[in-house]
Amino acid sequence: MIRPARDGDAAAIVSLVGGCWREYPGCVVDIPGEAPELLAIATYAAGRGGAAWVAESDGDVVGLACVWPLGDAVWEVAKVYVTAARRGGGVAHDLVATAEDFARAQGGARMKLWSDTRFDRAHRFYEKRGYVRAGAIRALGDKSNSIEFGYAKPLTGVVIERLDAAAAASAEGALARVLIACVEGGAGVSFWAPLPMERARAFWRGVSSAVARGEKILLAAWADGAFVGTVQVDLATPQNQPHRADVAKMLVLPEARRRGIGRALLARAETEAAAAGKWLLTLDTGAGDAGEHLYRAAGWVECGRIPAYALHADGTPYDTVLFAKRLAAAGG
Repeated sequence: MIRPARDGDAAAIVSLVGGCWREYPGCVVDIPGEAPELLAIATYAAGRGGAAWVAESDGDVVGLACVWPLGDAVWEVAKVYVTAARRGGGVAHDLVATAEDFARAQGGARMKLWSDTRFDRAHRFYEKRGYVRAGAIRALGDKSNSIEFGYAKPLTGVVIERLDAAAAASAEGALARVLIACVEGGAGVSFWAPLPMERARAFWRGVSSAVARGEKILLAAWADGAFVGTVQVDLATPQNQPHRADVAKMLVLPEARRRGIGRALLARAETEAAAAGKWLLTLDTGAGDAGEHLYRAAGWVECGRIPAYALHADGTPYDTVLFAKRLAAAGG
């Protein structure tokens, strides 16, 4: 059961948080000295314009989450803890979903959080919920010598953002899940189903490296806080083609289609390419794939077809359609 936290939960919350901290070497438990807000968490959260919740099971507090506004429609989710015995059962997801729903109802458009660099399990959890690394790390100067990663994500509507290398690396799992779902749905994007998770992650690991080298632009799409799509702009063209870029791996989760996400990704890809000085874009797509209609509707011109360019998993061939688009706004 998820319920609003009460100041009277202090003893249970102190036990919960202290137990979580003690799982990590070097984390010092000093609640009165460094986290006195846990002794009256409901009053503290309300005083910041937010709220706090606990997860309760058989009368015991097994989880905690808080949320409060930071300004400009940005909200912070904080102090998310779940006892070791209850992890993996959806308790943390329910707590954070409750916090995000509260922020959304109050007009929140973006979520932020901080997580200790030692808390690997927490990082994977937040990344599953669509959060990506954002901004610089921070040092708290506390007894635990805490250094924290910043994470963020859009909360409402369809939002497209460019990922830097750190964000791309942290989104590896989410990107892999999108790729696997699209391959399972029959998309001709270089892979056959079933696509193993590790192979999908390895592909995105290479993309993150290319982003770090400045060879690719990686865009991501969120819909109401869920990570739902991506597209790349490949800038690493030959020396005699400095004006051109390739658009690749346009992917949208099947269940998130027909919301304009693909159009938004493509439009942002064109804008980013123009900003990079590119005025000719090219791409290829499997004949009959969902993207073919999208590209035509967006003003891309078919330049030809290559028969039997690729094979389905059963060995039957299919054609690839070549498209190009000149970006007048970029010059050339």
